[in-house]
Amino acid sequence: MADFDWGWPKRIDRTAVESVLALDFMARPANVVLVAPQGLGKTMIAQNIDYNAVQAGHSVLFTTASQLLLDLGSQDSARALDRRLKHYCTQAGLLVIDEIGYLSYDARNADLLFQLVSRRYGKKPIVLTTNLPFSEWTTIFPNAACAIALIDRVIHHASIISIEGDSYHRRVAEEPRAERKAKKG
Repeated sequence: MADFDWGWPKRIDRTAVESVLALDFMARPANVVLVAPQGLGKTMIAQNIDYNAVQAGHSVLFTTASQLLLDLGSQDSARALDRRLKHYCTQAGLLVIDEIGYLSYDARNADLLFQLVSRRYGKKPIVLTTNLPFSEWTTIFPNAACAIALIDRVIHHASIISIEGDSYHRRVAEEPRAERKAKKG
């Protein structure tokens, strides 16, 4: 977080971010949801939470939503699926799921994520990053009856940190072009 540009986002609750970086949510256990458009530091903050948790002696599993759902969806039997769900629920004291909202998933994937969240609910924390507000999660999981229940379990006792602004990545990419224009002009 030493490289994080706190002045770049138009809106960020630095106190809330520093609280989750201090792992205050782990003891409750509560979830953390980082909501922001692409390029505002959600993954960087999640990785720093992950790092701090490992440094504090917690077991942590960091994965993307697509990797997680591909793994769970590839299980060839109910028994194998149950073993994988137990892996995600018991092996990691903290589960970090990055990039919810970038891809759409079918109802089966929504059900798998719901099962995972339900099994960890109130027992072990999850950190999620998403580029979409919860009101748009039905676009991620169209035709999924469990989407509302999934959101309910994720946000119950959660720290929800919204970040607003323009993409930092785009700013960095555009800087050299602006510098070139200034030199020519």
